[in-house]
This record gives sequence, C-alpha cells and structure tokens, in this order.
Amino acid sequence: MSAPMKPRRLIASTLMAGILLIGSAAGAFGAASTPINSPSTPSSTTSEVTEGDGEGPQFYSGSVIDVSDTIQGDVYVAGQNVTVSGDVTGDVIVAAQTINITGTVDGNVRLAAQDVVISGEVERSGTVFAASVNLTEEGSLGADLVGAAGEVRIDGSIERDLVISAEGFSIDGSVGGDVTYYSDQSASIADGAVAGSVERIAPDPAPEAEPSPWGVFLGWALGLLYALVALSLITLVAVLVFPRRLTEVTNQLKRSPWKALLVGFVAAVAVPVALLLLMITIIGAPLALVGILVWVLMTLATFVYGSYTIGRLVFRDSQRPVVMALVGGVILIVALHVPWLNIAVWLAMVLFGLGAQLLDFYDRRPRRVPPEPYAEPAVATTVP
Repeated sequence: MSAPMKPRRLIASTLMAGILLIGSAAGAFGAASTPINSPSTPSSTTSEVTEGDGEGPQFYSGSVIDVSDTIQGDVYVAGQNVTVSGDVTGDVIVAAQTINITGTVDGNVRLAAQDVVISGEVERSGTVFAASVNLTEEGSLGADLVGAAGEVRIDGSIERDLVISAEGFSIDGSVGGDVTYYSDQSASIADGAVAGSVERIAPDPAPEAEPSPWGVFLGWALGLLYALVALSLITLVAVLVFPRRLTEVTNQLKRSPWKALLVGFVAAVAVPVALLLLMITIIGAPLALVGILVWVLMTLATFVYGSYTIGRLVFRDSQRPVVMALVGGVILIVALHVPWLNIAVWLAMVLFGLGAQLLDFYDRRPRRVPPEPYAEPAVATTVP
C-alpha cells in the first residue's frame, strides 16, 4: 500500500516532473535531426504496445504504453500506464501514473509518477519522484538513487549512494554506498544491508510564532469591539421589546440585592444537579431537556439585566431606558475584558441575574384567594 503524500511533497513532485520533462525534451529536440512526427519518433494515444525503428531518441505518448523494442538512444514517454520492457542504450525519461521498468537501461532513469516499480537493470543512476517507489529483488541500479516519495521500499541492489525523502522507508536489499534519508520517522533497515553510513535527517519543527504585544492588544481590541456591537444590539432589542420585564426584574436587585445573590447562588448549584438527575431517568428526560434550554436562556439573559441595572444605578433612573441599558452594557463589557476582574464580574452578573429572575418568578406566582366564611342561611320568622 502506498502512503498518502503530503501536499508539499505532491506539489514538489509535480513541479519536478514538469521541469524534468521540459528540460529533457528540449535537449533531445536540440540534438535530434528529425521532427517529433517523423517515422523515427512514433506517437500513440491508445495503443498498448508501441514500436519504432530503434534508432535515435524515441518519443511515446498514450494511455497504455509498453516500450518493448531495443532502442539505440534515449526514450521519452508521457502516458497513464507505462512499461519499459525492452533494452534502452540511452536514458529513460517518463511521466505517468504508473511506471514499470522491467528491461535493461544502459543510461539513467528519470521518473515521475504515482507508483514506480523497478524490476529491471539500470546501469547508471535513477531520479524518482512518486507516491510509492519499489525496487524489487530483481531490480538494480549501477550508481545512485535520488528522489522523494511517500513510501520507498528497496529490495534490490544499489551500487552506490541512496539519497531519499520519504514518509515510510525500508531497505531489505543492498546499498553499496551511504544512505541519507529525510523523514520524520526512522527507517526499517536490515542488518548488513548498507555498506556505508546511514544518516537520518529529521525535518525541523515549525517554529512557534510568538505574538507581539501589539498583536495581542489588537486582538483584544477587536474582541472588545465585536462584543460591544453584538451585545449592545441584543440589549437594545431587549429594551425595546420587553421594557416592563426589564424594569420588574431589575427592581428585585434594587430592593434586595443580597437576597437575589443568595437565591442565585443556591439555584446555580441545585438546578444543574436536579436537571442531571432528571436526565438519567427515562420519564423525566424530555422535561430535563426543556429545563436545560430554559436555564441556558436565563443565564444568557443575565447580561441584559446586569447592563440595565448598572445603567439605572449610574443615571439614577433619570434617562431613557435605551440610554441606560446601552451605557450599562458598555461598562459591563469593558469589565468583562479586564483580566482577573472579569472572573468576579462574570460570577456577580450570573448570580445576581439568576436570583433576580427567580425572585420575579416567585412574585408572579398565582396567589390563592381565601374562601369567604360560611354564613348560616337566615330563617324567616312570622309575626303573629
């Protein structure tokens, strides 16, 4: 199985394949005396086996290509599934989805693909960029192997050095020189497989960028601005839609603030426990879900009640409700953005707000009208 390539490795492989093909083709065209569409340069788009006269540089293209002849010169191939099963006296340059080298190449191989399998003999060096590279037991390179891949498996022989960048890497064959590989994990190398030295170069971890003081301040300021705009709009809507409700709840805080704080504290501890116990029962689970929703809405509403209360205290009820709520909201938002102070402000806002709402609910409860005392029916008397 081939390991998935990282985006940076895939991009690098694609760029190298383009450079490799363009540069190699340009050199071949400069040296060749015949044009690409001449009889000595066959081209196919659908054929499974392509044949040429075997002299000079050969160019092939198509979906499925098998270069099976003996080629006196270089071979250039672009296709989907490419196999080089013949003997090539020059270099082999291929860009495809899958590449299989099963023949003999007297020169170098330059390959770019998703999957590359080398089971033939390459007399000189190889440069490979792919998702997976497999040098089988029958495969060999007479010089060096250089490249980058997601997974590399070396079961054949490399006469000189191996320089590779890979995610997964194993050597069960033989390397006559040194091995240098770039990977974030150690390779699996059989004992005695490498005649020279083995060096692993781990990628440097990305440096953690330390935010500058100005960046921290800018982030804090933007967060504060967002909170001012968003919460001020919520407060404004609440004042315009529920002005009477705001006044009645905040009156609880003005009349008995400490009672509201005590009720809010007890409710903040007891209500979540009660809802949790109700949730684990089968019958009470729907009721617990409704209770959780109501409790969350009450907790969120504490900001609006806190803003309106602060505004009433600042202006002593001398301004319009909208002005008092907005000014109180600005004061509360700024306090909630001050480190350490924001913890105490948030706790006070929630506990006072919950307590005031619960006290208002208690005052709104339906009261029983005492029954009228029973009166004996009057007995009519006759006067003689």
